[in-house]
Amino acid sequence: MDKFRMIFQFLQANQESFMNGICGIMALASAQLYTTFDFNCPCLPNYNLSYAMGVMCVPPIVFFLLGFVMNNNVSMLAEEWKRPTGMRQKDAAVLRYMFCSMTQRALIAPAVWISVTLLHGESFICAFSTSIPVDTLGNMTGVDLSEKEIRRILARIPCKDIYDGHHIIPQEVATRYLRCISQAFGWTFVLLMTFLAFLIRAIRPCFTQAAFLKSKYWSHYIDIERKLFDETCTEHAKSFAKLCIQQFFENINRDMDIGHPHILEREPKESKETEQEEADKLLGVTSQGTMNTLLQNWHKCKPPLNLKSYEHLNGNGCIKETFELNNLNIPKKEIVTYYSKV
Repeated sequence: MDKFRMIFQFLQANQESFMNGICGIMALASAQLYTTFDFNCPCLPNYNLSYAMGVMCVPPIVFFLLGFVMNNNVSMLAEEWKRPTGMRQKDAAVLRYMFCSMTQRALIAPAVWISVTLLHGESFICAFSTSIPVDTLGNMTGVDLSEKEIRRILARIPCKDIYDGHHIIPQEVATRYLRCISQAFGWTFVLLMTFLAFLIRAIRPCFTQAAFLKSKYWSHYIDIERKLFDETCTEHAKSFAKLCIQQFFENINRDMDIGHPHILEREPKESKETEQEEADKLLGVTSQGTMNTLLQNWHKCKPPLNLKSYEHLNGNGCIKETFELNNLNIPKKEIVTYYSKV
């Protein structure tokens, strides 16, 4: 169990490297999935293009959405975008930086799928088999067929077993012609994606270095703040549950009058110290209502990113002049009544 906990903590500490590894695995999985995919062209004029475009476009969309689903920062981005402004202003540049970073990683697997599909050429051959220039590559002398019949014959080019138009154009010639065009598009696509990645990763920070560093810093801050808040809530929940269970057993023990004094007297000092440590971890929040109010205020009124301004706050992120969000720390009014016996 400790090994799994260490692995989980390592992955949390190196989240960026972990996400890059996940994206790489998804890219390799997309390439491997295509090689194991049984491509069966329908070899029908009205269905070839639709089937081939579906094979080329639908899996990239699925991989793109999976890239967002497997990214833990999606929920953080949505939370930061939808949260009330409160005492902390939203920075559109930080949200754009987070969204662009996630989008770049999510696009890796779809780009690999499209590249492999084009370089392999089967989808392209199936999609455009009816668009081959028969007059240039084939031999139409002595062929008295309508255009519809010629399209029906050309649509069977991807299917070697049922192709019967060798007298019009050899199947090998048509396949090589379309595969060359498909591979040309594939290498062009790879070149464009590589050049675009170079522009995004290398040139963009050079022109907007200050804005880039600011967006990068605050995106890291939002991520770290959320992790620390979750860790603090987890520790508080553990201590709260431990003390609740301990008090429950003590009350049941007292009510049923089945005390065990020899157990209580064994290590009274250590038990008190342990109980005090658990109580300190509660940070003064010792009831369900207070905890619910705290969580609600954390969502509605996060503290401003200015440590010096905390002296002007009432302790949980709201200015003292306005108590719209919470009034937990409002000074209570004391009313003193004097009675006279005269």
